Amino acid sequence: MRRTTTPTGGMIPAQPGPHDAPESTTRGRLPDAMPGAGPADRPTLRLREDDGQSDEASHEPDARHVPGDAQAPQAPQAPDDPPRYAPEWLRLREGADAAARAHELLDPLRVRLANLPTRAGGLVVHDLGCGTGSMGRWLAPLLDGPQHWVLHDRDPYLLHFAAVASPSCAADGSRVTVETRRGEIDRLTPDALAGASLVTASALLDVLTAGEADALAAACAGAGCAALLTLSVAGRVDLTPAHPLDAEITGAFNDHQRRSGLLGPDAVDAAADAFARHGATVRVEPSPWRLGPDDADLTAQWLRGWVGAAVEQRPALRESAERYLAMRLASCATGELRVVVHHSDLLVLCRPTGGAP
Repeated sequence: MRRTTTPTGGMIPAQPGPHDAPESTTRGRLPDAMPGAGPADRPTLRLREDDGQSDEASHEPDARHVPGDAQAPQAPQAPDDPPRYAPEWLRLREGADAAARAHELLDPLRVRLANLPTRAGGLVVHDLGCGTGSMGRWLAPLLDGPQHWVLHDRDPYLLHFAAVASPSCAADGSRVTVETRRGEIDRLTPDALAGASLVTASALLDVLTAGEADALAAACAGAGCAALLTLSVAGRVDLTPAHPLDAEITGAFNDHQRRSGLLGPDAVDAAADAFARHGATVRVEPSPWRLGPDDADLTAQWLRGWVGAAVEQRPALRESAERYLAMRLASCATGELRVVVHHSDLLVLCRPTGGAP
């Protein structure tokens, strides 16, 4: 069901569903310490250049590849570095993400972008927490006109993947260019988004705090740009066949997602309310993963992370959860398991600034 808020409206009711699973080699048994619910801890992105790094990406066809097609070595990390998103996990989920995103939001987005004042360089799109760049690979070929994408992430290794695998053409054949910016997002300001036509992010809102979500809303409102924020967890997962432990693991997982003040499954409500307070109109559409026999690898990885995070939150679940995980993985391997992982996408239309329509 579509939900829409306006600046004078209230909070959007939650649409539940779980979050990302970490890449793991564990099979049928929970490790002693699962690293959390996602392939890495929450991305932090400040939208300022920490090291003065800003690189224009090449678009030569032979210089681009899809991350994960080859076994690229992991970049070295210092002991105190935060864990990074595994490129293999991001590659594994990219197809499911693309299939899940709410295409219903594209037409109103295209209308908004078509009504912007014409710029010589075309649209300017900021992709927050871009990872390996899957959002750009999905969206840029669906929009007309020249585009310049600014890819933000804290991890230079992922930024490299995103740059070399970026699309070169828009829907109408216009040129798409890319630059990368390494940074963190706890100090997001309208100045960081000056000149932006659109802000995008995928699987980001649920790993923000309420304060960070409000800062994002304020920055977008100050820049007067639209935002397309996809695949936020919604707090619910449906597994077929059902099992008596499904609800308990879901509850423990959701509690884990809220750790340390993160929004987790409350992200859709909180972000929609924050944007509405800043004068924007928000439209929400469901964007569930629908995983079946053809998605066995993704489902198995997701299961390990989902159950592992639940056990990390409630250690008393360990013994029963190990049996549950083994049973679910076996069903996944035989093609019997079906999973619907519920997410939500938000289209945000901020009031234009500077006299734009």
